[in-house]
Amino acid sequence: MPLSFVHHRYTFGKSDFPFPGIQFEDHELKSLDLVFEFLYANIHDVDQDFLFGNFKHSCHDIILLKTSIGVEGKYIDYLSSLCHKKLVPVGPLVSHNDKNDDGDNSDIIQWLDKKKQSSTIFISFGSEYFLSKIEIEEIAKGLELCDVNFIWIIRFPIGVTINLEETLPEGFLDRVAERGMVVTGWAPQAKILGHANTGGFVSHCGWSSIMESMYFGVPVIAMPMKVDQPINARMLSEAGSCVEVKRNENEVFKGEEIAKAISKVVVEESGEGLRRRARELSETMKMENEEVLDRVAEELWRVCLMNKL
Repeated sequence: MPLSFVHHRYTFGKSDFPFPGIQFEDHELKSLDLVFEFLYANIHDVDQDFLFGNFKHSCHDIILLKTSIGVEGKYIDYLSSLCHKKLVPVGPLVSHNDKNDDGDNSDIIQWLDKKKQSSTIFISFGSEYFLSKIEIEEIAKGLELCDVNFIWIIRFPIGVTINLEETLPEGFLDRVAERGMVVTGWAPQAKILGHANTGGFVSHCGWSSIMESMYFGVPVIAMPMKVDQPINARMLSEAGSCVEVKRNENEVFKGEEIAKAISKVVVEESGEGLRRRARELSETMKMENEEVLDRVAEELWRVCLMNKL
């Protein structure tokens, strides 16, 4: 869906996206357009086709996409009509085995093992987005307000030395010691999301994280930050396995809204419906996985034969 929306905007400008269930805020569209303008202005020898130039140069009119047809079918069809290529989903490409599974991070899984089923949320914003001090404070506030178990991954830029206790609200680590774990290094994300005691994923909604959440059947508490992330969050909300945190009038995530969204997924009755829908998406992905890979192999074999001829 992100690619179909971006290609639509690239092709038709500000005309309405033909899927009314997917809506965007003005500031989100402005942010996306600013990225395009920056790339056009700063990439050497760029032309107006740079975003989809690799589509045009794809041999034999096929393009492989990291996605699931059961989740994105209508968006894949629309993108195919826009770029005039056959789009072949390759599935989520989720790794089942994290590095260091039995190494330094075993304490995280041991801690999670002791919690109740679906009682714990996993919080991670990927490896490329670093939370500001204000964002960290608001997330911490939300976690105190909703009173759920959590594993929170906080990353800082390489070379930056930051005292975690000074970054978090005063006394936060002591107040949440029994129900929360804050990690500043690497964590086995796939293993955490695949654990029965994980009931929700607070995410920036990067594409790989979205694919993993769906594959492991974990509903998402969405806090999209930039570029394609709001698009990904809307798609997952439309699919029924996501609750998006509302921003305030200044486009800021506040602790109270973070707590409300977490509670909808983990505490309130609505959470069961979200988890059921997340499990259905997971089953869809896994059932189609073998068929998808067979189709990819057939398409690649066809390309090889045509090249040989």
